Amino acid sequence: MTALATEVITMDLDQALWQLWKSMDVPEGFRAEIIEGAIEVSPTGRLRHGKVNQRLALALHDFLRGSGYAPAQDINVIHNLKVLIPDVFVAPEDVEEIEHPEGLGALASGVGLVVETVSPGAEARQRDRVRKHRAYAQADIPVYVIIDDHDGAGAVTVLSGPDPERGAYARSVRTPYGEEAVIPEGPAKGFVIGPDITGTPTPADQPQA
Repeated sequence: MTALATEVITMDLDQALWQLWKSMDVPEGFRAEIIEGAIEVSPTGRLRHGKVNQRLALALHDFLRGSGYAPAQDINVIHNLKVLIPDVFVAPEDVEEIEHPEGLGALASGVGLVVETVSPGAEARQRDRVRKHRAYAQADIPVYVIIDDHDGAGAVTVLSGPDPERGAYARSVRTPYGEEAVIPEGPAKGFVIGPDITGTPTPADQPQA
């Protein structure tokens, strides 16, 4: 198969997934994303997941006040024909400035920071730590933060320096829960994610042996 034929097939698949995604009636309590050539439907997070994201969004709102930027949630972030739904992201305060032409979400090109709080289970960890790592880097989003109860006793990993061609971030800093992770660049530069945001997971939140 020629390179041109492969490119055409890939474009056809991307278009097909995009049209299918737009036509989906996603059940309440679930979300649908297009990640690496597939539509992934996953449930929204548990109570702790929601509480961590709420604390994070409130703290970012205070930190970014007056900067022209603000946190956002529950909005599709679109890069080409790929769709990602971060738990929290930072964008212009008037998010309509980066609205997708079809009104389906926000353009990834205007997003300065994305955050995923990892849900329990191997599939959720694979999605947030591997597939979304590649997807956010390919979208050239400057900073990707992973809040993971299941990384040892819990850790915050801050990824920066995206390489869209490789689908990878050049820098990765892992900070265990109980210490302070600092955002290194972008509109939220200097923002701290510490125990007041991550809290302390209960045994029920930890992976089972």
